[in-house]
Amino acid sequence: MQYRNTVEFEVSGDYALFSDPVTRVGGEKCSYHIPTYEALKGILHSVYWKPTLIWIIDAVRVMNPIQTETKGIRPTSYFGGNDLAYYTYLKDVRYQVRAHFEWNLLREELAGDRNEHKHHNIARRMIQRGGRRDVFLGVRECQGYVRPCVFGEGAGAYDDNMPGPVDYGFQYHGITYADEAVLDEDQGNMTVRFWRPVMQPRGIIEFLRPEECTYKRVIRPMEIKQFHDHNFSGLEEFTQKEVEA
Repeated sequence: MQYRNTVEFEVSGDYALFSDPVTRVGGEKCSYHIPTYEALKGILHSVYWKPTLIWIIDAVRVMNPIQTETKGIRPTSYFGGNDLAYYTYLKDVRYQVRAHFEWNLLREELAGDRNEHKHHNIARRMIQRGGRRDVFLGVRECQGYVRPCVFGEGAGAYDDNMPGPVDYGFQYHGITYADEAVLDEDQGNMTVRFWRPVMQPRGIIEFLRPEECTYKRVIRPMEIKQFHDHNFSGLEEFTQKEVEA
């Protein structure tokens, strides 16, 4: 489904690490073969984000062949000094992403900032400029680069050599924070979500919406941070400058 405020972009990098939580128990990290919903949402947050809106990732298209590389790493130990660990990264990655935003209805104090035309245009300009902040592919040591694209256009590594869908099994989807909780059962909690992604022909993976994930676990109670009037002093003037930019 194509939404009116849809954005499309390509993100690429030399390495990526979308770590599987199961492999991190011993201090080592191994990447999933595909990006997680939360990682792509984080990339969009680096491009453009405000608490007024919530980014929804609709789909990702894997453009380059999936290949991994294992490196010896010396991470800092909690007890001082350095440990020795092996991290398995994805190598030479490139993805096309399609997403849209929706209003955060739990932020009634920001109702006056719900200008779809303004936010959509700013987001598109920030994509053209490569984002407002540094972009990372899963972890900080994996720098990413963003540029505009048309989702589905261009040749991809899995356009012709996929006989059918590829099931990636049980994987991490993302985290639902208290200020983004849609379902009553998620209100007032931090909840981790899981799902079963399937790669369709042409390397396309369509994501479930956060509230559609049925596999989840409450991590801890969480309160919604409240913004005060002084946080938005001059908001109307700043909003007008953004519209005119």
